[in-house]
Amino acid sequence: MRYVSAYLLAVLGGNANPTEKELKAILASVGIEADGDRLGKVVGELKGKNLEEVIAAGVGKLACVPSGGAVSSSAAPAAASVAAPAAAEKKEEAKDSDEEEDDDMGFGLFD
Repeated sequence: MRYVSAYLLAVLGGNANPTEKELKAILASVGIEADGDRLGKVVGELKGKNLEEVIAAGVGKLACVPSGGAVSSSAAPAAASVAAPAAAEKKEEAKDSDEEEDDDMGFGLFD
């Protein structure tokens, strides 16, 4: 991701076709040592392509990626009724373990 980000920064800065050397300089400016193989692959794959079109194509592919949180309506009430008591028990256990840990430490975080 860092190599793609450096490439995007270079393009946004006005360089339509950044080289590996230029991207290494961008990464080095924030203390990142570049891996030549990965950097070469990013430059090779994006060379000569319009980034707006590449991003638009990528967004279309992300539309089919599940992002979680979707539960079928028939399963939701059953899952909620089972999860509620279990969550309450876990909260009680977590309280007890936190109190025990504090007693054993002998000092506060901000003392």
